Amino acid sequence: MEENFLNYIFPSDDLSILVFMMGTFFISGIVKGFLGIGLPAAAMALLTLVVSPTYAISLLVVPILFTNLSQFTRSKHRAESFKSYWILGAAILVSIFITSLFIASYPTALLTISIGVAMIIVALNGLIGFKFNIGPGIGWQLGFGIVSGVLGGVSSIWSPPVAMYLIARGIDKERFISATGFLFLVGALPLALGLYFGGILTPQILLQSGFGLVIVLFGFRIGEILRGRVTQAWFEKAVLIAFFFMGVRLVAVGVF
Repeated sequence: MEENFLNYIFPSDDLSILVFMMGTFFISGIVKGFLGIGLPAAAMALLTLVVSPTYAISLLVVPILFTNLSQFTRSKHRAESFKSYWILGAAILVSIFITSLFIASYPTALLTISIGVAMIIVALNGLIGFKFNIGPGIGWQLGFGIVSGVLGGVSSIWSPPVAMYLIARGIDKERFISATGFLFLVGALPLALGLYFGGILTPQILLQSGFGLVIVLFGFRIGEILRGRVTQAWFEKAVLIAFFFMGVRLVAVGVF
């Protein structure tokens, strides 16, 4: 009975795979704690080496919900973020929910390529520094929200368009952290509901996702500590370079 219970909680009964997955959650937590973004991107790139993209997405639901809730509620710019970006958030919410309802019918290759492309976009945007200025108009928010939502529903990674929109708005670091916490939290809620109604997020997987959260939180705290001790620019560039090569690999796996 004890063995069956452990198999029910842990995402794998293969010790090497389980250790690898625990390490993935830990590393992803460090990235999230340090940069404020990147948990799904880092986790998906590594988890999809040992499990299917659909299963990997479902394992990230609880960590994504909790870490972004913490990030948003601890910010002093909560009200401002909601007032400024509720249209963007609404577009993300609806798009993710609709897309995630049909995720089980998507080819695995499409999911893998989508994840890889999302990571490459994040990396290039940060490393090369593509910059363009946009206004707070409703059209911009709807457009970026829909693109983010569709990408998030397919791959659980909706941060690239959101991050690019906020960077283009030229907001400061603290408001960026607050806004991303709000928008990623908004996206995580319909993603979880869509996966549940799509029959993917079962009680067992939800429990396994909670197990992943425990590991993520250890990394998350370490990431916050590191953020105050090392140069932000240096660490961010290192992570973006890693994201780029992992993204290229995922695209190659999906294509070939």
